[in-house]
Amino acid sequence: MRAILFDLDGTLLDLDLNAFLERYFAALESAAAPLAGHASGPGSVMSALHAATRSMMEHRSGATNREVFFAAFARHTGIDLGEHWGVFEDFYRDVFPTLADTARPARGSHTAVTTAHDLGLRVAIATNPIFPRAAVDHRIAWAGLADVEFDLVTTYEEMTACKPHPEYYRQIADILDVAPTECLMVGDDHVLDMAAADIGMRTYYVGTRPGVAADVVGDLEGLAELLPRLL
Repeated sequence: MRAILFDLDGTLLDLDLNAFLERYFAALESAAAPLAGHASGPGSVMSALHAATRSMMEHRSGATNREVFFAAFARHTGIDLGEHWGVFEDFYRDVFPTLADTARPARGSHTAVTTAHDLGLRVAIATNPIFPRAAVDHRIAWAGLADVEFDLVTTYEEMTACKPHPEYYRQIADILDVAPTECLMVGDDHVLDMAAADIGMRTYYVGTRPGVAADVVGDLEGLAELLPRLL
């Protein structure tokens, strides 16, 4: 094994994802309200944001997720987000950090990540790349990992597919310059994260759903103890 991929939300970060997304989209709707006056397409700004997010989730290769998001938003509203990105820069700088609520580091997260580093593994934050880097960096900080240097953080600026598509996991392996069979994916989602097994990655499941097909089921503290033996 040469690389380890950590999911973020629900894995390294103890976060009620559904409640967070509700807060996120409500705050984003308020921040994006000034764009309504520039719209010339058939959809509202908020419906366009949701549609553009779905487009990212569905596409698999070629353009970056950011390019897909911008193109879908323009189709729905006629708005070039590149010309109005300042609205979102302000949002991710000033508003997004206030959405943490009860988010906190998952038990054992820092130990698991630093153990992987100490063992010489390449370490990636393999979060679903539907957010810009600024939003992911805030969540890494909420997880108590702002002091850690990662070999890769998957964001919408550079990734060209999303979970659970195999293209997403192949791109990570390519960027890390390792074979998929040399990777371990650690995550809490039985569909999005365990799909890494489809291209030969080993899997470590930290969720609570019973009967999930994974190479190992455990917690992050157990992972830190297991890693030296896996090598």
